[in-house]
Amino acid sequence: MSKNKTMKTLSPEAKAKRSEAVSSLVNVIVFFGILIGFGLATIFSEKESFSETQNRKLADFPKISGKNIYSGKFMSGIEEFLSDHFIWHDSWITAKTSAELLSGKREGNDVYILKDRLVEKIPEPDMTEVGKSLEGIRKFSQDNGIAPFVMIVPTQAEIYKNELPPNAPNPDQQKFINDAYSALEGYAVPVDVYSTLSANKDSYIFYRTDHHWTTRGAYLAYLAAAKKMDIMPVTENSYDIEHASDSFKGTFYSKVLYEGITPDSIDLWIPSDSKSEPMVEIYSSFGVAPELHQGMYFREFLDVKDKYSTFFGTNQPMITVRTGNKGGKLLVFKDSYAHCFVPFMTEHFSEITMVDLRYIQMSYKDIIDVSEYDKVMFVYNASTFMSDRNLKKLMY
Repeated sequence: MSKNKTMKTLSPEAKAKRSEAVSSLVNVIVFFGILIGFGLATIFSEKESFSETQNRKLADFPKISGKNIYSGKFMSGIEEFLSDHFIWHDSWITAKTSAELLSGKREGNDVYILKDRLVEKIPEPDMTEVGKSLEGIRKFSQDNGIAPFVMIVPTQAEIYKNELPPNAPNPDQQKFINDAYSALEGYAVPVDVYSTLSANKDSYIFYRTDHHWTTRGAYLAYLAAAKKMDIMPVTENSYDIEHASDSFKGTFYSKVLYEGITPDSIDLWIPSDSKSEPMVEIYSSFGVAPELHQGMYFREFLDVKDKYSTFFGTNQPMITVRTGNKGGKLLVFKDSYAHCFVPFMTEHFSEITMVDLRYIQMSYKDIIDVSEYDKVMFVYNASTFMSDRNLKKLMY
């Protein structure tokens, strides 16, 4: 009886607070219920080891051990595992991108969404690490008595900087490249590709959905390199251009899953008078025979998402191309920008070796003899060069 009396004497303010408390409790219960439900669904759903959309291996469930639990590695592994395998992962990314666009935001997951292209958001370079990279190249030059050609390629973020959102953070790549070349004066021969790419920015020189340049962009760089290297470039009309695919959605697309940008084309430039294909040796590890591949184009990748790997396949520690043409030998230290650039160089060299220092945990001297090569090149895009921590290996 007294309980009912107490209920009747509650003030309107008290009733409102009570109702608000009940509503908050219900919201908390529903929120955690959804969270737990999604977590359980994620844990018990069928898992994939590789994401075709993201083009990468997904995290494995972390190993349970006292050491991992004590160090915090186990919990970090759990977070990474749940993030990678979260149920409806791609749908969540698509919804997030749509919501941000509706709110007027033109950026998601470190990618700017422009009218007709996606562009990488590039952080400021770590100049301490950049200094070590430059010192590595200088040391390489001194140790081998050779002045390598150095090509640092500006990315879309620089060439199309006027299209970025107002006040968008964006390092000055032109200044960065010029400063790097100045630091290498006397040790290397700079190859200016900034000028030609800027002058041709209205052409299809960069993919719209991926971080690489297109074959046409690489061809323009080849023309610039040919002048510096004193070789006669092959004219464009000497190539048969094969449009091998028009459905390429690259790395930037994978980050935002935005469908408003036209998919890219993969173009293969094949010399019209080509009589045979080069023999390609893939060194995924050392101490064993390399995998052999007839030709520079790995056409099986045209049928999967990672279509850029049509050029020489996926990144490997070392790739050697035996061209069958006359000429000396070229050594290229590189990132993946070199993959659609090197085919143009095969017209001038009998052998080209590409070395990717990111995948080598030993001295380059243990796998190649620089004295056997007539020319050496470094081919890196500016974004990679700004953040690379592997060129310093040249000092060892």
